[in-house]
Amino acid sequence: MFDLARLGGWAALPFFTDDLPTLEAQLDNDILPPPHLTFAALERCQPDDTTVVIIGQDPYHTLGKADGLAFSIPDDFGGKLDSLGNIFKELEADIGTLRTHTALHDWADQGVLLLNTALSVPPGQPKGHARIGWTRLVDQVLDQLADRPRAYLLWGGPARAYARKIGPDNLVLTAAHPSPLSCYRGFFGSRPFSKVNQWLIDHGEKPINWADP
Repeated sequence: MFDLARLGGWAALPFFTDDLPTLEAQLDNDILPPPHLTFAALERCQPDDTTVVIIGQDPYHTLGKADGLAFSIPDDFGGKLDSLGNIFKELEADIGTLRTHTALHDWADQGVLLLNTALSVPPGQPKGHARIGWTRLVDQVLDQLADRPRAYLLWGGPARAYARKIGPDNLVLTAAHPSPLSCYRGFFGSRPFSKVNQWLIDHGEKPINWADP
């Protein structure tokens, strides 16, 4: 089902040989994002290039909305932005940036790993694949990224649970999920974008251009 040829530096994770076959047996081709996009976040942002990690929950469960990068939506989707719309509201409030591009591939290309705690979802069934084994992949990704300090944004309960795996030398910012159901419980006003960029500058890293590419 899955094409693993583009994983690059992530390909050696034990998950892909030890866990993925069992997980894959629980799935069919009717998943979101479609199988060729399931690992897009890892493909797009390689371990050595990663300076920022944003962890969400699970992919959008609406057809045509999930593109394999957490919170990202194809520019031609045309529907409600939901969580991403609230991310853009906080971005504008935080650093005054008005973003219109909903596809976040430019963030990934700058070293922002946009990773969900589950990498697939059945259409119309949020959290439908939350307990089938994706957490083992997220654990291993974080283990591989423990080689040097990075900035982590953990949005929502499932993401915040990973804070225990992240060492004290990193920047770890936790907040409510940006979903319309929870954004007013601590996501709005959290100012993650300016805090991350200041931390990157302080550590000799290039800040992220969060604006339209």
